[in-house]
Amino acid sequence: MRYLCFNVYLVFSYICKLRRPAAKEFILDVKAPATIPYFLKEQIRELIVDGTFRPGQPLREQDLEQRFGTSRSPIREALRLLERGGLVVHLQRKGFRIRRYSQTEIRQVYMLYAELEAYSIMQLSEAADLSPLLDDLRRHEARIAQAQADADVRGYIGALRDFYLASARFTGNVPLADTLSRLYEQVEPLRYNLVRRTLAATPADQYHRGIVPALAQRDLAGAARQAHVLVREMLPRILSAYEQWAGDAGDEPGDDRLRVA
Repeated sequence: MRYLCFNVYLVFSYICKLRRPAAKEFILDVKAPATIPYFLKEQIRELIVDGTFRPGQPLREQDLEQRFGTSRSPIREALRLLERGGLVVHLQRKGFRIRRYSQTEIRQVYMLYAELEAYSIMQLSEAADLSPLLDDLRRHEARIAQAQADADVRGYIGALRDFYLASARFTGNVPLADTLSRLYEQVEPLRYNLVRRTLAATPADQYHRGIVPALAQRDLAGAARQAHVLVREMLPRILSAYEQWAGDAGDEPGDDRLRVA
């Protein structure tokens, strides 16, 4: 048991010392889960989100073993976890690859997210006092503005995620909050890809403007409509940036199944 614990410590220490290519020093921004597969899953997910691993790119277990200094079994389990989350696919005789989305699927996922976000806002009608939620949202707005000033794409995406999940979490509707969280995780690489290309020219409130003022007036219908408007405004830019990104990544022959129709 001591030997196992020591090996876990070594793996954790090794990963914490990794550097990301062509970027600032890699700062681990997730807590280590209880098992190595879950920990590795988070590390691979971060590399998918920030574009280190591209759409359609093979994820070879041997390469990941060398990258993270661990054995194949936890790597394979981590990839299975990512497959369940929708970020990777598994093809027979080809192994795991980064999921490559069709434009239809991107539209469907984003519009579903908009519907659920609007629904979570309307559920706030049951709350007698929205002040705690408004305080949280304003803190997230401040984080978004600071991340933009610092040109911190990852910080910007994280703060935006917390902003949009705040309403669902405030309702206490756990299934709703969990579903929104999973949807956000699934499209996070797409949003990161857009923001890293446009952050410098993006107004600080580009993706959340109008929601807090509406909630401050308890205009829930207005806030819900605004959530829809923001998604519809963002979607063409998401699609265009992803098409360019996925096109740059290219396909290997016979890889049409990587596209989700």
